[in-house]
Amino acid sequence: MRRIRQTAVAKAQFLSIAQFAESPYLCTHKVLAIKDKIEMNATIVVYGSSTGTCEAIAEKIAQKLGCEAINVQDLTAEIVDSNQNLILGTSTWGAGELQDDWYDGLRLLQGANLSDKTIALFGCGDCESYGDTFVGGIGELYNGIKESGARFVGAVSTDGYTFDDSEAVVDGKFVGLPLDDVNEDDKTDVRIDAWVAEISPNL
Repeated sequence: MRRIRQTAVAKAQFLSIAQFAESPYLCTHKVLAIKDKIEMNATIVVYGSSTGTCEAIAEKIAQKLGCEAINVQDLTAEIVDSNQNLILGTSTWGAGELQDDWYDGLRLLQGANLSDKTIALFGCGDCESYGDTFVGGIGELYNGIKESGARFVGAVSTDGYTFDDSEAVVDGKFVGLPLDDVNEDDKTDVRIDAWVAEISPNL
C-alpha cells in the first residue's frame, strides 16, 4: 500500500527487525531511522484516557509514526473519512470494559464505512490487580468493529506477558498492543518501538 525508499543497508535492517514479530518485542534504535524513509498514508491516533496514561502512550506512538493523536471525544465522521489508517487506543476499566469516552466513539466507527481502512489497536491494563480481564478494553474495541471490513494489523504474541485471561486474545494472540504501565513500565518503550516497526509497513 506504500512506496518504500530504502538503501540496501536499510532493507537488510528492516528484514532483521521483522524476524522479531513473534517475540515479546525486541527492537533496536535503527527502527526509527528506517521509518523516516517510508511514505505513510493519512494516519491518526485516537485514544480514550481517564488518568492520562493512555494519552501519554498515544502521544508516543503518534510521535514515532509522525502523525497526530486526538482524544476520542474529538473524533468525527470527517476525521474517520479523511484517514486511511486508524490507530485506536483505550484503557481498561471495571470488568474488562472500555474507557468511558469510547462508547460514543465506537458507535461513530460502527456507523462509518471502514471497509478500506487499516486499523491497529493498543491499550493499557494492570496484569496484577486485574489479571483476569487484562486489557479487556482492546477486546471490546475489536469486537465492536471486527465485522466492519477493515484490515486489522499489529496482533501481538502473548509470550512475555503474565495474566490469567483476556478478551483481547484471539487465536492465541492479543488483537493489539497490550501495555502495563503500572507493573511493567520498564518494558513500555521497547514494546512500543517494536510494535510501531511491525505495523509501519502496513500503513
